Amino acid sequence: MNIKKIKALFFILIPLLGYSQNNPLALWYTKPASQWEETLPLGNGRLGIMPDGGIETEKLVLNDITLWSGSPQDANNYKAYTFLPQIRELLLANKNSEAEQLINQNFVCTGPGSGSGDGANVQFGCYQVLGDMTLKFDYKTKSKAINYSRNLNIQTALASTQFTIDGVIYKREYFAGFGDDVLFVKLTSSKKGKLNFTVKLDRSEHFKTVNSDNSLVMTGQLNNGIDGKGMKYKVKVKAKTADGSVLYTNNTIEVKNATEVVLYVSAGTDFKDQNFESAIDKTLDAALQKKYQDQKKKHIENYQKLFNRVALNFGKSTKNALPTNERLDAFMKDPDSDTALPVLFYQYGRYLSISSTRVGLLPPNLQGLWAHQVQTPWNGDYHLDVNVQMNHWALETANLSELNLPLKDLVKEMVPYGEKTAKAYYNADGWVAHVITNIWGFTEPGESASWGIAKAGSGWLCNNLWNHYLYTNDQAYLADIYPIIKGAAQFYNSMLVKDPETGWLVTSPSVSPENSFFLPNGQDAHVCMGPTIDNQIVRELFNNVINASAKLGLDNDLRIELEKRLKLLPPSGIISPDGRIQEWLKPYKEPDPQHRHVSHLYGLYPAPLITPESTPELAEAAKKTLEVRGDDGPSWSIAYKMLFWSRLKEGNRAYKLLKTILRPTLATNINYGAGGGVYPNLLSAGPPFQIDGNFGAAAGIGEMLIQSHAGFVELLPAMPDAWLKEGEVKGLKAEGNFTINMKWEKGKVTKYEILSPVPTKVKVKVNGELKEIISSKL
Repeated sequence: MNIKKIKALFFILIPLLGYSQNNPLALWYTKPASQWEETLPLGNGRLGIMPDGGIETEKLVLNDITLWSGSPQDANNYKAYTFLPQIRELLLANKNSEAEQLINQNFVCTGPGSGSGDGANVQFGCYQVLGDMTLKFDYKTKSKAINYSRNLNIQTALASTQFTIDGVIYKREYFAGFGDDVLFVKLTSSKKGKLNFTVKLDRSEHFKTVNSDNSLVMTGQLNNGIDGKGMKYKVKVKAKTADGSVLYTNNTIEVKNATEVVLYVSAGTDFKDQNFESAIDKTLDAALQKKYQDQKKKHIENYQKLFNRVALNFGKSTKNALPTNERLDAFMKDPDSDTALPVLFYQYGRYLSISSTRVGLLPPNLQGLWAHQVQTPWNGDYHLDVNVQMNHWALETANLSELNLPLKDLVKEMVPYGEKTAKAYYNADGWVAHVITNIWGFTEPGESASWGIAKAGSGWLCNNLWNHYLYTNDQAYLADIYPIIKGAAQFYNSMLVKDPETGWLVTSPSVSPENSFFLPNGQDAHVCMGPTIDNQIVRELFNNVINASAKLGLDNDLRIELEKRLKLLPPSGIISPDGRIQEWLKPYKEPDPQHRHVSHLYGLYPAPLITPESTPELAEAAKKTLEVRGDDGPSWSIAYKMLFWSRLKEGNRAYKLLKTILRPTLATNINYGAGGGVYPNLLSAGPPFQIDGNFGAAAGIGEMLIQSHAGFVELLPAMPDAWLKEGEVKGLKAEGNFTINMKWEKGKVTKYEILSPVPTKVKVKVNGELKEIISSKL
């Protein structure tokens, strides 16, 4: 295969198109957003902006990935471990409810914890909106706007608004600079001097605005949960115009009789930067010295260094001629006629990843980078029982590997806190994290036993860290994460206890994330010994630490010990009398058979413990588990089921779940059951907005195209009938640092190429045939 021709072919697949409704990689609309969930998300990994495209008044919601209330705390109960023997005795005596009561009294975090998800004003804190920038326009006429359009081009990370009033074409262009680290809003009128507007900054609390240094400045300090003196922030806005006038007065910016105006927004917090205010000023001053067109060009170039790594095409579609909200409606009626919408949704997931995190900063939280509230749902935190992990599942296959590094940094900083928690509650070695964490390193159990003592969090995070190594083969990275995964393994190793009925070593106490079961006496209980997810995570983690220690030539004694302990762990899954994989050690009845969490299939995904090839009986049991669980739920749950079905090579069932995710909604209520979907701007709805559904669905599409966890690279392992007619992809990644290009027609791969930095033997399964080839040099 000619590599130059391949690269040229895929460059054609994703051309740099303008703001046209014919752009296959654009979201577009014919009216302004009527609620925040319709606005367009822009971000550069640190700063975010969401314009609503309003005509008389436009609201632009601003974000900074580091803006949190709260502060570091020690909410450990250092006497908790003294109650551990009694809790375990109660569980051995099948007195789970009594054990749960004792845990609630003596084995959860001290104080208010996360505020039960309402933690903005307690020490746990909350990810918060930075503020609102409001533009109010005076068009000097009562005429209405016509020819309205609003657009987000994910190929360039540029958004636009355009309309006409009295023959004057008004345009606005927005981007979060990937070159200059500021936010840009450019406004133009087709006739001279027709721009008249004011600019205002505010938020619902903790703010002050002033005019200073020929600019509009908003500052404030959030609540730390102690004395109110928490994180500080600053937003600074300047207007640059060639004509008309700009007046900084009355805590606003007034622009009169201008033809072209660029608003520059520089912002930041004192998170790890005590000199943030002067840094904001310098960044803004530097941006003001440059030409807007040069800044825009640099922004696109830097963004596309990441975005353009992958191109995907499932064949032609005319449906992008519809506004995106109408296109979603049309997709519900006839999904197979719009094979381009899943491509857009996949690339949108990649776009959101690139836009919501940056190497050296924080990973995306429950809402990525974008929030419009002071009290974001569930604190906008990092949930460790699936959500933050799901935020990163698509990255490796999607050729955005380095965007996994901020999560590694967050976990590394958690370890010292987790070591204290391990001692306080379990008198154990190593470190542990439970269900929730924040930027302050919270690792304690949550405030309720029913969900808060799940201890899969630290082991699950180690899966994400290990996965990055599998895809990169980066030995320096392996050495960096080794102390983290070793410490997690040491924790589980030192707190495992023997189940007298089976002789297996299991965790105790624990829960299967957020789920409950019926005891034989009919009581509803949560607390148990050895839930299946714990058993799977411990097995996987021990294997990974064994492999890592051997590769690095470290800890021979620990490696031998873990190898012995592996033989005493429960199997990767226990098949229940009705043929499903059990969620607990015992075949308890379930109050909610269609619960949103499917934690006991962790071994199927993300772990490689259950595969159709190596464990066919468990794979069949997993199918039965999923059938009973059902296909509905919040979007993240639907996405997870989509991933399970992909791993089971059931492409049509995975596609059915993707179609379910893509059902339109405007609901914003807190939802724990059925009813997930997407908003008109394609952000996923729990509801409310949770970005994990976007990232999980992107990971699911990646798994439908390529899988490499079972010891070989399989091309098109779970393709639905709707996508088999024709298609091609460039730039996907497989474990072992392989890059995959391929093309297919009528369900058969017709061309493929496997590339790597050094030609390497690789097993590949193509059109059902397993073969060994030598990869081409990248």
